[in-house]
Order: sequence, then structure tokens, then C-alpha cells
Amino acid sequence: MAERPEDLNLPNAVITRIIKEALPDGVNISKEARSAISRAASVFVLYATSCANNFAMKGKRKTLNAGDVLSAMEEMEFQRFIAPLKESLEVYRREQKGKKEARKDKDKKADSEEQDKSREEENDDDDERMDEEEQNDEEEVDN
Repeated sequence: MAERPEDLNLPNAVITRIIKEALPDGVNISKEARSAISRAASVFVLYATSCANNFAMKGKRKTLNAGDVLSAMEEMEFQRFIAPLKESLEVYRREQKGKKEARKDKDKKADSEEQDKSREEENDDDDERMDEEEQNDEEEVDN
């Protein structure tokens, strides 16, 4: 848990970027307004987290999941955010699945290359043994 209340605030750079993206060009915002939005956003995050945690606790879990957050939004009467959140969640899951599959493909390729390299080394070792045996056989014939 945070030791000081200001530790609970979101970073000002993040808040400023979000505000700039939300406002039309040419619209400025005072430091006081930016600070108020930052604090409001922090309170919202804390409240949403607390509500989501209640759903996790009801489910006898210690880990909050996306379903808990969606349920918290409904309980907080932010129903209009649920559909966009679900869409964002689906996009996130697809991206993660794609990354996971790409990692698997990369790992399979690396494993395949390692096996090929291992086979080549085994073949080289076999060739060396055969060469040594041939030399030994030739030396025995000479003697």
C-alpha cells in the first residue's frame, strides 16, 4: 500500500497525454484543472479496483481478473463503458495470443535448428571415428 496519498496519483505525463488526446487542437488546460483530473482519475482507479476486489473475494480468489473489472463497472453504474472495455479486452487477448503463437513458432524453429546442428555434429563425430578406424586399419595392414 502507498505510504503517502500523492503516491496514489497517476503520473502527470500520462494524464497530460490523455488530456491532450481528448481535447481538440488549440484548447489549453490549466495546471489546476490537470491536477483535478489526475486526482479524479486516481480516485476512479482506486474505487474500480476496490469494487473489482470485492468480486474476487466473493469468488474466494486473490487475483482480480477482467470479469471482476467488468462487474465492478456495472456495479459502479458505468454500463456505457462495458462494451468498449470488452472490445479492448478482445483486442488485447488476440494480440497476446498472436505473440504467444509467434513465440512458439520461434521456439520450434530454434529447437529444429538445434536438432539439425546436433545431428550435424553427430555425423561429424561419426565421420571422424570412421576416419580414425580406417587409419588404424591401414596401420595394422602395414605392420
